[in-house]
Amino acid sequence: MRRHFVFFKRFLCMLLTLVTLLCPLCQSALAQAYEEYEYKAPRLPSDAAPYDPEKPDELDEDQLYAKSAILIEASSGDVIFEKDADAIMYPASTTKIMTLLLALMMGDQSQTVYLTDSAMWGIGEGDATMDLEVGESIVFEDLLYGTFIRSANEGANLIAETVAGSQEGFVQLMNEAAAMYGCTSTHFMNASGLQDVNHYTTVRDMAIIAREAMKNDEFRKIAKTYTYTLPASNLHRSRVLTHSSRSFFNPSLEENTAYYEYATGIKTGFTNAAGYCFVGSAERNGIELISVVFYTTADGRWSDTKKLMEYGFSQFVSMTPMQLYMENPITVETSGFSLDDPGYGRLTLNVRAQAGSQGHYIVATKDEMESKARNLRQTVLIEYSRDFATPITQGEVMGTMTYYPENGGSPVVYDLVASRSIERRENAPLTLEEIEALVFGDPNPFPPLSVELVLTFLLPAAGVFLVIRTLWRITHKSTARKRKKSSVKPQNRFYR
Repeated sequence: MRRHFVFFKRFLCMLLTLVTLLCPLCQSALAQAYEEYEYKAPRLPSDAAPYDPEKPDELDEDQLYAKSAILIEASSGDVIFEKDADAIMYPASTTKIMTLLLALMMGDQSQTVYLTDSAMWGIGEGDATMDLEVGESIVFEDLLYGTFIRSANEGANLIAETVAGSQEGFVQLMNEAAAMYGCTSTHFMNASGLQDVNHYTTVRDMAIIAREAMKNDEFRKIAKTYTYTLPASNLHRSRVLTHSSRSFFNPSLEENTAYYEYATGIKTGFTNAAGYCFVGSAERNGIELISVVFYTTADGRWSDTKKLMEYGFSQFVSMTPMQLYMENPITVETSGFSLDDPGYGRLTLNVRAQAGSQGHYIVATKDEMESKARNLRQTVLIEYSRDFATPITQGEVMGTMTYYPENGGSPVVYDLVASRSIERRENAPLTLEEIEALVFGDPNPFPPLSVELVLTFLLPAAGVFLVIRTLWRITHKSTARKRKKSSVKPQNRFYR
């Protein structure tokens, strides 16, 4: 019995050892299986209503090829449209949005770096690269442009090693940043987007990351670049890099059906397991949108994005503070106006832009914008610089209107000006300002001596004297009567 137990124990140990040895091979095989996953282009449901570009506000999720999609308003982060937005998906090379953002935040763009052997790890034939060779020098800023334009995997790996010292350390930074931004369903395993079962996200989380990235001005510049000249290095002469696919924001390509005139970026991605992916941004009349489509078709990543963008633009209204004011301009009542005035003294104030007040927009839904127009003073600060006593000249500045951007930018100031001239009535009383002007404008603070001045002071004094004297006489007579009456002796009518 003891011999069987020892045999079973040895067999179990050998089995566990074998499983331990084979586990990495199984994991590698599983990863390879995912990489070789046969991509199957999604199709629209057979009962889906045809999309009408003339009615973008009627977009239905069945009209999108993407398995998962989302659209947000960039300034607020509010979700405008979504389709299975919390499904766990593979991001492919859209991962490089986070890679570029961290590189801009933590890297030195002026330093020169060299491609390492480790940066070429995991890159196979046909993978996206910028054709760097091991030992080749490149300025870090050029590396960022080249990596994003060519979706270069060796560039992403080199960025990771430069910023964090190792690819593993950079991945840790990526996951920490994602958690800090509020991503709850994201986990990165590499900086390039190379397929891995544990490298995943959702379109909702990717929209959050893209929104944070687009707050960085340098990122925005790189994200909309579709061609870049790479300077000569120690191993290569200078060369021109172009975007690796038909560009959503490149108007120079012939027969570019992907082009969208309002596009401002951002990043494509593809693996067999992830399908075709695209994170896009667009801006029109101050309305900025960010969209994410995962696992769609090669053409669907563009058409889906355009449908989402047009839907978003149909849901929002963009106005400058001046345009918002003119929806419900202020009308005031003036004083001392001429009786011949056709408007009976009512004056509408126009708004005039000051220097530096151009290019600012208020973005809101149609209902929200109507509410802002009705309740103007809840949106802007109105301050008057003078009273509304006539005369008033057309174009005269009557006050200011100040708009404080919701994103915390610098205040925008406009002048409130008179829309017309209003004459003053001839017998209108002096205003307080006019009285003050007369008083302070007289070099002699004391008025000249005159009969009118003497009478002005003497008549009130004489009147007061007469009143006091009259009251005194009345009081004196009443007191005298009381004394006289009290001095008469009483008499008895009965005599003995």
